Amino acid sequence: MLRVIALLCLAFPAAAAEPSRLAAAARDQIGVTTIYDPSYVRLAFPGGDLPRERGVCTDVVIRALRDAWGVDLQLAMNRDMQAAFTDYPPLWGLARPDRNIDHRRVPNLATLFTRLGTALPLTDEPAPYLPGDIVTWTLPGNLAHMGIVSNRLTSDGTPLILHNIGAGAQEEDILFAYPMTGHYRIGSDAVTRLRNLSR
Repeated sequence: MLRVIALLCLAFPAAAAEPSRLAAAARDQIGVTTIYDPSYVRLAFPGGDLPRERGVCTDVVIRALRDAWGVDLQLAMNRDMQAAFTDYPPLWGLARPDRNIDHRRVPNLATLFTRLGTALPLTDEPAPYLPGDIVTWTLPGNLAHMGIVSNRLTSDGTPLILHNIGAGAQEEDILFAYPMTGHYRIGSDAVTRLRNLSR
């Protein structure tokens, strides 16, 4: 029996251990991050961050990864972009990485997560979205958005989303509210690779 349990944990590392910590770390930001602030800010490096009371949707993910798993996405993103700059979207007219903002942009994080092998198929069924999964959407106005799947569900079984869409960190029923563009699960292998990139 112990062997079977061990094999199941190896087969489903994301479901077996880490991601619930990511959802919990995102929920801890509710009531702390109360302002949506998309301003360009010069950050310390590595480990840079805005004051915790402000941020955007990506800051929820950045802070959750830092608090839950000790991952510095600013440093990880910068190192990966230095190694593979042309693999990242050329949406901002940059000729080189910008460590102040690259990790705070949804398309860049989606690219990094895809390069780590964490992308999953999109579906309009709620069951495949597990606590700690990261989801991206396109909002009205062609704005990219990102959030973390909660372990809490609506009455019909749809997971809530931990995100900042304009009023600070919130936990809301928006999984299927907007066109979905990405679904990512940061399992133990990806966590290890992110930690290695951010050391």
